[in-house]
Amino acid sequence: MPITSTRRARKAVIPVAGMGTRFLPATKAVPKELLPVVDRPALQYIVEEAARAGLPEVLMVTGRNKAAIEDYFDRTPELEGALEKKGDAGRLAAVQESTDVAQVHFVRQGEARGLGHAVLQAAAFVGDEPFAVLLGDDLIDARDHLLEQMLAVQAQHGGSVIALLDVGRENIDKYGAVAVEPTADGGDVVAVTGLVEKPPVDEAPSSLAIIGRYVLAPEIFDVLRETPPGRGGEIQLTDALATLVERGEPVHGVVFSGRRYDTGDKLDYLKAVVRLASERDDLGPSFTAFLREFVTELPAEGASPS
Repeated sequence: MPITSTRRARKAVIPVAGMGTRFLPATKAVPKELLPVVDRPALQYIVEEAARAGLPEVLMVTGRNKAAIEDYFDRTPELEGALEKKGDAGRLAAVQESTDVAQVHFVRQGEARGLGHAVLQAAAFVGDEPFAVLLGDDLIDARDHLLEQMLAVQAQHGGSVIALLDVGRENIDKYGAVAVEPTADGGDVVAVTGLVEKPPVDEAPSSLAIIGRYVLAPEIFDVLRETPPGRGGEIQLTDALATLVERGEPVHGVVFSGRRYDTGDKLDYLKAVVRLASERDDLGPSFTAFLREFVTELPAEGASPS
């Protein structure tokens, strides 16, 4: 039988080396991970999620033209000093929050060869412990404790745990898809029996898609080193997880039904900004009043704007 570790994860890995082509021309100069969702970069939400889940050390796998990310999570003594001198305690606290929330480290991917290759760059940082991987395009609402649940499942069962979402069979060809079986845990925890990256709709094993949260056993690194390029000519993390399943290593899934905001798509990014701004104590009342008025002024569907 495979030997698995049930030590709790303490570290998180966030791949941020992507070029962000869907948000050009803005991402020509600004990393997509720093595009603001209301008044904080999407990436800060992700780091805060890791910290809330008890992962105080975070490694960001960066690439060329991503130095601004390192700057963002560094201290800014001049700015902090100016705000302190002005007595602007609120903005000072907001500026310091990004550097205080977690201990953030950086490593360069060097060559963009896929998510699996990016995760492999974290091997020295992680060592022989389980660890979490958080993708920056998926924001999970702070009220929905998905990552905490995944960490608990991994601590109980060992192996690896992936987050799943039912996206409907018509959309499954855009995602990694899984075959699953129920477990004794019941409910939203399932055993993963197979994985395939972006299958044709008629070949998908289910409508359950892998979304951007993983808790991985350290054995994934040896598998990734042996994983050949797959779909798109890239080293796919999904392919490595499929190998673990084939070898009999436990891989569980947590089916998520909470609030998820996709900031990797322009339309969904705008939806995320509206939803999160609407719920802010400082912005929500005025913003939702504006939205109600704005919606009443919209032309009927199919009508031309005046």
